[in-house]
Amino acid sequence: MMPAKKTTPTWSDLKAKLADLDRAGLLGLVQDLYAASKDNQAFLHARFGLGDDLLKPYKATIDRWISPDVLKHQDTSVAKAKKATSDYKMAIGRPEGLAELMVFYCERAAGFSSEYGMDDEAYLHALVRMFAQALKVAATLPEDPRADLVARLDAVRDVSHNVGYGVGDDMDDLLAEDGVDD
Repeated sequence: MMPAKKTTPTWSDLKAKLADLDRAGLLGLVQDLYAASKDNQAFLHARFGLGDDLLKPYKATIDRWISPDVLKHQDTSVAKAKKATSDYKMAIGRPEGLAELMVFYCERAAGFSSEYGMDDEAYLHALVRMFAQALKVAATLPEDPRADLVARLDAVRDVSHNVGYGVGDDMDDLLAEDGVDD
């Protein structure tokens, strides 16, 4: 007789178990998840619109991983910084908030690269990709917020000409494609 094959639980498995919970049990579960991590707290605050600045925890994560404190010998992580935008998108996904996080990422990455001479090609390519994504999301917004975000991205482009690896030139091309060249 063959032993039973173990499978990884799926959303369907969890959903079936959740259906067995009453209101108090479900609230207790959410409370436990809330207490388990700051990421869960940020997600729930964003999802339910709680707090004055829903972007603050996401910006703090981006800042930590894309523009670390070099005096503390902190490292960079593009993946962890980009995860903050993905987490926000999953929690609430408002285009104006997503665009703000993307532009913030670009501002911090370009500033860090310019100030400290970042020569990590993958980091710089990720900056250009985020710049392109920020332009696309900004293009979906009404004129006033779009104009502000594009002006900030133009400032990022200016700073990025000091970085090397053709980052500023790539951003010139991206802005020209969107009809926003100088």
